[in-house]
Formats: sequence, C-alpha cells, structure tokens
Amino acid sequence: MKLIPRPLAIARQRLLLLAGCFVILAGVIVVTLCKVSLGLGHAHKTQTVTIQDEDDTTTADDNEPILRGDITDRNGDMLATTLRMASVYADPKEILNIPEAAAKLAPLLSGETAVSLKQKLSRPRARFIWLKRDITPREEYEINKLGLPGVDFRYEERRIYPTDNLAAHAVGYTDRDGSGIAGIEKYFDKQLSESDEPLALSIDSRVQHIVRRETLNAVQKFSGIGGIGMMMNVKTGEIIAMSSVPDFNPNDPGATSGIGAIDPKFNRAALGVYEMGSTFKSLTISLALDSGKVKMFDTVDARQPIHYGRFTINDFHPEYKIMTVPEVFIFSSNIGTVKIVERIGTEMFRAFLDKIGMMKPAPIELPEVGHPIIPKPWGDINTMTIAFGHGMAVSPTQLLRAESAMVNGGILVTPTLIKKDTNANAAPIGPRVIGPEASLAMQRLLRLNVLAGTGKKGAVPGYVVGGKTGTTEKNINGHYIHDKLISSFIATFPMDDPQYVVLVMVDEPHPRKDTFGYATGGWVAAPPVANIIAGAAPILGIAPRNENAPELLQKLAIPGLDYAHVIEEGKGH
Repeated sequence: MKLIPRPLAIARQRLLLLAGCFVILAGVIVVTLCKVSLGLGHAHKTQTVTIQDEDDTTTADDNEPILRGDITDRNGDMLATTLRMASVYADPKEILNIPEAAAKLAPLLSGETAVSLKQKLSRPRARFIWLKRDITPREEYEINKLGLPGVDFRYEERRIYPTDNLAAHAVGYTDRDGSGIAGIEKYFDKQLSESDEPLALSIDSRVQHIVRRETLNAVQKFSGIGGIGMMMNVKTGEIIAMSSVPDFNPNDPGATSGIGAIDPKFNRAALGVYEMGSTFKSLTISLALDSGKVKMFDTVDARQPIHYGRFTINDFHPEYKIMTVPEVFIFSSNIGTVKIVERIGTEMFRAFLDKIGMMKPAPIELPEVGHPIIPKPWGDINTMTIAFGHGMAVSPTQLLRAESAMVNGGILVTPTLIKKDTNANAAPIGPRVIGPEASLAMQRLLRLNVLAGTGKKGAVPGYVVGGKTGTTEKNINGHYIHDKLISSFIATFPMDDPQYVVLVMVDEPHPRKDTFGYATGGWVAAPPVANIIAGAAPILGIAPRNENAPELLQKLAIPGLDYAHVIEEGKGH
C-alpha cells in the first residue's frame, strides 16, 4: 500500500470539495434557467421595493396574486372582472437627463406637465416614483417607444365593473388591493379571492336596467331625495333587480360621498329601514283572514276617527261608512284596519310579524343589512298603528319577502342575490306562514285594488297586476312631518299565478300640478311599477293574456262581491 504524503492528501480533498461545489452550483443554474424558460421563476420571485410618490409611501412586490373571480348576472353577463393593467414608474437615479425625460413624458401622461414631472423626478433619495397608474395599452406603447432609461412598467390587477352604476349596491366594490369593501364583493370576499370561478347572481341585467331607469325617473319627476326599485321571484326568493338611487360608479366609488342615508353608497333597499305605510295592510288582513277571526264580508264601523289617549287615528280619504273587508282594503282605511286588528289581538299580531321575518334583519347575502326598528314596550296603540304601517320600520327587502309569502300560497321563502339552479316555477320552499286559502283571498284583494282601488295606476293590460299602495309621513326625531312622505307601491304579477313581486318607493316626493297636488303612493310609485312590469314581463318569458277570460275572472273573483258597484265607488280614489 502506497502512502500519500499528508500535504498532498489535504490538497486532493480540497480539490474534490471545490469540484463538488461547482457541480452543485451548475445544477442550481441549470434548474433556474429551466424554470425561467418555462415561466415558473417569476411566480416565486419576490422583490420588495419602496414605492414613493407625492401622496404615499408603500411597499410593492412582484408576486402574481390569484386572479379574483368574476361576478356575473344570472345570464352570464359580466358585472365585475379583474384585468391586468400597466402602471408606469421611474427610478430617478437611472434617468440620464431628468429635464429631457420630463419633457418627453409630459404629453403622454394626462394631468402632468414637464414642470410637475421634473419636480417629481428631482426629489432627493427617491428611487421609485409612480408616474401614472392604470395606463392604456396605447399609452404603454408610446412610453415604451421612448426608450428612456429608468422608466419602466409594473403590472397590477384592477377590478373593473363594465356596467358602471347599474347594480352598484348589489355587486359592491373592492379597494385598490382587491379586497371587498361592500356588497357581494365583501360578503363573498374569501370565495372570490381564492377561486377564479365566476359567481352568478340572481340579478337579470336587462330587468335591472328597467328597474333602475324607472326608479330614477320617479325620483327625478317628484324631486325626491332618493328611492328604491326591486323585483323578486316569489317562489325562489331570487332578487331579479335591486336598485337604490342615488347610486354610484363602483369603478370610482370615491367620486361620490355623503353622510348616512344621504350617501349614494348607502343601500336603501337592504340597509335602509322605513315605516312602510299602507302596504302593511296586506299583511294585517292576510293574518285576519287566515286566523278565522275575520271573514271577507265582515263589517267594521269606519264612520268616526279612533281616539286612544292623546292619539287620533283617521283616514286619508274618509268614507264615513260601515265597510266590508274588501272596502277597507281598496279604500285603504286606517280606521277599518285598526278595527280588524283589534279582533286579532296584540299577541297574535306581533307573533305573526315575527314569523314573517319583520322582527329581524333580512337574511340576504349582503353585509349592509338594516335592523328593523321595533317599539319597546309594545302596547295596544303600537298594534293599532303598525297594522296600517306606522310605528315600525323595516327594510324594503323584508317587505318584499313578507309580501311574497302572502301571494305565493303562504310560504316564507328566503331572499337571495345568488342564482338558483331550481326551476323558477317549482313550488316555494320554506315555512308556512298562512294557509293557501288566505293567500288566495289576498291575491283577489290585491287584484281588486288595481281594478277599483288606490292601485289603479299600477295596471298593465294583459299582465293581471295586483298591488297595494303605501303613503306614510316620515318620523323625524320623534315627530311625523306631514310634507315629508315615503310613497310606495308593491305589486304582484300575474295575479292568477303569482311569479314576481315588484316594489318602488320614493323618499320625500313633492306634489305636482299634473298629480293634482298629490304625492301619494298611487300617483308617485304605481306608474313606474306599471312601466317596470310592462318592460320586464316579456323579458322574463311571461306572455300577456286575456284578462277577461272566464277562467281567470273566476279564479280571482271574490265570491258575492258586486264588482260593478265597487268599481264605480272606486272611481273617486
């Protein structure tokens, strides 16, 4: 065995170790080159730099975030999507001639001048300055063509809302970093952030356009401070349209601002709560008929106002007569409704309102949901006033849900902004709150009200509309203000086979000469509801029919009612 001198052995070991290091290094280089060539390296590369401009100092990195999922309407039309946008920035230390660069860039950057750019680029110690965020492809091309050292692009994701204001309150919006701030964007923030699968809403953009247009027109026509327009499928609970005006553009939510309910970003349809006036009468009378304590042709004495302590309850248009239940409904008698609810009693009435969802926020997929305002303590006087829609404030979404149960056979469905895969004509699913007989009776009363009562301006030939008006004075700091009204109309169509319920409400409408000085629900809200139904019904596949067909008349006729006499009486309303 030949012995190797110790110095030589040590040298050989060092050479082998060095060779091994070179082999490992070469392997790392080869793997890295392969990753880069396959486009994998960028996904794991993180470079943190300080971003500094005139307004902020923040941190940016080159990580590729997960693409936020799209939001579509029920037909697949885009309501929200994410695009990669180029933003141009500069490293002043790399720019060879700052004045020259500023002069070349200024014409390509709107809102900037050569002087302002020179000031930005001359800031001491600045190494990263945004020149413009979210530039167009044309701007990117022109700037890139200049070939200026120290000027480069960073690609960022931006949330885009192609329909602008159309469904702003339902869809919501995100912040600059893509986190949900309001609406569906916030409620489903985690899901949208972690999946690129689109989220289909129940909204139909075509119907939404009609509802928003008619609501805006009504608010503008009557110089109101705001309004809502909604449509809901009474069998599935799907919200087909939700409009709150004034609204905002989610592409630039900061452009509109206000305080509280005056803020255009405030969702009046789900977050706002209001005393709903006589639309509540359909709830009260549905319970009365379902309880068996009141029959259709029972009479109540509405000849005199009701006095209770310091309170006096009167009718807007007093009839000064003894009324049947249909007359109480179509003449919208407060006195008659109080006489009816007295037969039910406070305990049963309050339990019923709780059962139909009036005592708690609406269960809908929005973070902006209003809590109802309920009197505490609740005495007999509260029962009297709430029976005709005063003294308790609820959201329009709550009202739509309750009204749907009154007309769909008596089932309380859950309102939703998410598209359902179930058949739109399937039987409603939910707890029963009234019997089918009481629901049919309410269908007939709602239809009668459009034929002969306060809802006549909500009629749409061929679509068998039924509905109820509502007009209430606003309660401000504990006082009802007689010239500040909430005027509304809630309607169902087609009444012989209820499919959809529609609500329009205008906040603080002003009387007009062509409405004979009225700003009530029948004048303010019923016409836009009629326009919504006329425009939306064909889109929703509901064909017009002969409203005088014998089978239709038979189904919706109240047995024993003299229609000719009632219609003649209703001409003055």
